[in-house]
Amino acid sequence: MMGGGGGGGGGVEEEYYLYWSKVTLPLVFQIVSPWLPQRGVISLLLVSPWCYRALSSHLSLWQVIDLREVNKAGERLMAALSLPRYRHVKQINLEFAQDIEDKHLSLLRSKYMESLKDLRCLNLNGCQKISDNGIEAITITCPKLKAFYIYWNVRVTDLGVKHLVKNCKEMTDLNLSGCKNISDQSLHLIADNYQELEVLNLTRCIKLTDGGLQQILHKCSSLQSLNLYALSSFTDDAYKKISLLPHLRFLDLCGAQNISDQGLSCIAKCKNLVSLNLTWCVRVTDVGVVAIAQGCTSLELLSLFGIVGVTDKCLETLSRFCSNTLSTLDVIGCIGIKRRSRDELLQLFPHLKCFKVHS
Repeated sequence: MMGGGGGGGGGVEEEYYLYWSKVTLPLVFQIVSPWLPQRGVISLLLVSPWCYRALSSHLSLWQVIDLREVNKAGERLMAALSLPRYRHVKQINLEFAQDIEDKHLSLLRSKYMESLKDLRCLNLNGCQKISDNGIEAITITCPKLKAFYIYWNVRVTDLGVKHLVKNCKEMTDLNLSGCKNISDQSLHLIADNYQELEVLNLTRCIKLTDGGLQQILHKCSSLQSLNLYALSSFTDDAYKKISLLPHLRFLDLCGAQNISDQGLSCIAKCKNLVSLNLTWCVRVTDVGVVAIAQGCTSLELLSLFGIVGVTDKCLETLSRFCSNTLSTLDVIGCIGIKRRSRDELLQLFPHLKCFKVHS
């Protein structure tokens, strides 16, 4: 009798194990997969045939292809797009995948145009072998792009931006940081074609002038984030026009050597500003910072790093208007500010959590 009971128990355990393997475990993986990195989800495919079937048929898991810093990313991208589960991919990340070349983007156009018709976000940051020809191929392939990142690429010129605006009409997020060979012509193209643009990064685009930036500020009134880091050629003539951006929340002016208190006082009209980087804005004094404090009362981040013309006076005004919101404040190198210790700053700004923006 005991032997018979043991046999029955074994059958129940085996049935339970099979149910767990075929049903429960795949269901658990389906539930947790949306919170895992894509490479983790791919690993789960290998657990069992049942997990493979359950996860590969869950289409929302396969809207992203993440090949950031991966070797032979071009070959891997082609291999991924040949799989049925990637037929509705919406985001591709090739950041710092340095073997990506124009030929790969041309192959996408010839082989996988149908799979990429719904692509919304393409990250080519650090892909320095891509040229205007590659941009032409990929933008024809992906006309619904809304976000395009091509940071640190000196091969891209105004012609590449011309291809972009011609082929992709829905752009809201554009990163041209480090594209040193684009000129005001690109800014005119962007201003004329992307008036719903929300995010623009022009860091280190050193050929730009006031005229090009003013076109952006006049026509792209939906901008919420504008990065002008390490651009020292602009003047107050352009900076004053930033006041035309009513929805602006993020503004990086690090290294804006020509901005004065007058320009900053105009920027203070951007009432929704949350993050403002004024690092090395050497002409700024208390007058400009006081104007910002009084106008931008939702500030959460402010860097005054390296500005010797500001004093405790501007901190007192900031405390009066922004003490409930400010959580990051960098006053390193501000020799005119005497109350710079952690404890003294906390007395003025009790919600401060970060005292250093720059390492």
